[in-house]
Amino acid sequence: MENLFRLVDHEDFLSRRCIWVNGPVIVGAGPSGLATAACLRDQGVPFVMLERAECIASLWQKRTYDRLKLHLPKQFCQLPKLPFPEDFPEYPTKRQFIQYLESYAEKFEINPRFNECVQSARYDETSGLWRVKTASSAGSTKTEFEYICRWLVVATGENAERVMPDIEGLADFGGEVIHACDYKSGEKYKGKKVLVVGCGNSGMELSLDLSNHNASASMVVRSSVHVLPREILGKSTFELATLMMKWLPLWLVDKILLILAWFILGNTESYGLKRPSMGPLALKNTMGKTPVLDIGALKKIRSGDINVVPGIKRISCGQAELINGEKLDIDAIVLATGYRSNVPSWLQESEFFSENGFPKAPFPHGWKGNAGLYAVGFTRRGLSGASSDAMRIAQDIGKVWKEETKQQKKRTTACHRRCISQF
Repeated sequence: MENLFRLVDHEDFLSRRCIWVNGPVIVGAGPSGLATAACLRDQGVPFVMLERAECIASLWQKRTYDRLKLHLPKQFCQLPKLPFPEDFPEYPTKRQFIQYLESYAEKFEINPRFNECVQSARYDETSGLWRVKTASSAGSTKTEFEYICRWLVVATGENAERVMPDIEGLADFGGEVIHACDYKSGEKYKGKKVLVVGCGNSGMELSLDLSNHNASASMVVRSSVHVLPREILGKSTFELATLMMKWLPLWLVDKILLILAWFILGNTESYGLKRPSMGPLALKNTMGKTPVLDIGALKKIRSGDINVVPGIKRISCGQAELINGEKLDIDAIVLATGYRSNVPSWLQESEFFSENGFPKAPFPHGWKGNAGLYAVGFTRRGLSGASSDAMRIAQDIGKVWKEETKQQKKRTTACHRRCISQF
């Protein structure tokens, strides 16, 4: 507590409402943040969770398309200490996953402070504490807070902000241009010519959805991509790869997966989908590039219902000129160009996080930094990677917490107002 009073010397201490947090501050109420909070609750450690949106898992609730399902079987996507309901299908729908997360938050009594956008977070060397400044907007009223804490958990994840590509002439297009995060269904594009920029899992699935709704979809493939069947011999490709990696080296597992993919899908290069020289698992581990798990798009590409085109040279009014000189008449553009971390925009720290917003240390060492800083959900290994980090973080903080409070009898179900003292 004596360290806390050293903060009074800072000139802006009294300019905002300051809150002392008796435990860690978790930034982000997505699956990664929820998993960490549940594990902390299990350790008896109080916490405060900050979320800029008005709901948990805002990416899933507000920035995903209607037909989305989990790409991996549910056993690889469940969060710590709570499996999916038995009656859920192997690949839960978007709505089912949101339902699961809401039940998860309720079970572990996770009550985020919604509509609080973190403006900055920095470690105060003088006090040895983290200072997290937020702006909270409720209606027309804007309130600023400063949270003072010993531990900071960054759980904003890999997909905090959309990536908007710089395409010549895009502003002159004249038609609808949206990012994939704003796409809901292909229903309104029936009979229209739509250019989908990007060939990852989102680009492939949006192209499939557009085609299923009788739109004419052209998908831009600018670079090489691994396309694998979602299932091989009735078993999840991911599950099969995981089993093989227990006994075989990664390079051999990659070889086997590519041979099996060739037997099931054929030569994808003949459809304009050139494979990278590096295997799918090696590419995922080194570059973070996820292979596409095919759920029907490749069949549409073979039949010509989805047109694969090369990179874009420029956009003009109602038209796209490709790098091969071909010109396409188009009515709408969907940018399936991915997302990025937003950590560099608010975290004032450069030792643990790199400029791209990811921890510098490779998996599995990127969960813990110095001075009580932690990261969860940056493993590029999906929900299972986030769950693994969440458990490590909670155990690490819990160990210190229990050592320091073993002389005092603490309630492990401390509610939010007991987690903080307001100054």
